[in-house]
Amino acid sequence: MTRLKIFALIICAVVLLMTGCIKENHGTQELLNASCEPTRDFYSAYNEIFKRHWEKELDNGEVIITQSHGASRKQALAVIDGAINADVVTLSISYDVTIIRNAGLIRGGWRREFPGNSSPYTSTIVFLVRKGNPKNIHDWDDLVREDIKVVTANPKTSGGGRWNYLSAWEFARRKFGENEERIKDFMRKIFVNVVSLDEEVRSAKESFISGKGDVLIAWENEALHLKDESPEFYDIVTPSLSILAEMSVAVVDKNVEEKGNRELAEEYLRYLYSPEAQELAAQNFYRPRDRAILKKYSAVFKPLQLFTIDEVFGGWVKATNEHFADGAIFDQISKKVD
Repeated sequence: MTRLKIFALIICAVVLLMTGCIKENHGTQELLNASCEPTRDFYSAYNEIFKRHWEKELDNGEVIITQSHGASRKQALAVIDGAINADVVTLSISYDVTIIRNAGLIRGGWRREFPGNSSPYTSTIVFLVRKGNPKNIHDWDDLVREDIKVVTANPKTSGGGRWNYLSAWEFARRKFGENEERIKDFMRKIFVNVVSLDEEVRSAKESFISGKGDVLIAWENEALHLKDESPEFYDIVTPSLSILAEMSVAVVDKNVEEKGNRELAEEYLRYLYSPEAQELAAQNFYRPRDRAILKKYSAVFKPLQLFTIDEVFGGWVKATNEHFADGAIFDQISKKVD
């Protein structure tokens, strides 16, 4: 009888397992997200809602999520060098994901793996000015005035700095047509006025907070965050033209294959498109891809004329080679500034 009872219990357990009444527990898994600096606060909050989604809603085992933040290009190079053994990257420009792919760590076609060119939220470039806008700054051509002091991240080291630069360049191109010398002169005048050319977006923000400059060329999300925290000190100016800044996300395929956590990594990025995560993105002043949620925050995100890097500059690879490579246009402009 004892053997029969044991056998019956084994049969019952097998049946329960096969019918899904007992779910296999994956145990504790770990995930490392290498991200650009401005997303630090967003991902700190996102990690908490994802843990609940993974552990409770999907009934998986415990997940431990760690973050690494820094300038987008530095993060990409650290992943390539193995200094950061990241499972996913969430960077400010797609080109930085491309160089990781070119190093053999990410498979081709990564921009098609998730909606919106694998960009779950966007931003743009605006101006943060002192309260009351005492220098009467309204558009890009105000930044070339001799009485204006500008703070910006460096396009050579910062993804945010590159978005700033390209936004100004396209404004000048539409103003001066295809006269490249006049465009370059316009850009040179802006950088002559730069009093703090910082390595990262966050350090540029800190320079402006410390009192440097009349205007900070900034991510919209950074400007909105500062305005929300200290409305008595700052105002936001929306220029007539700006760029659609698509932040890119990707699974680092080589690393997740070695660790065996692909399912976790893919779900971590997929859940960024969920209503809960999209709402969180909006609350952190990123423009959500979900149109209904974006409309809900229409009072926060002002309408403006936007262009994309693909349609104007032919994509990040072409823009990088022409403007930011050693000896390219930005270096030429910088020499004249010096």
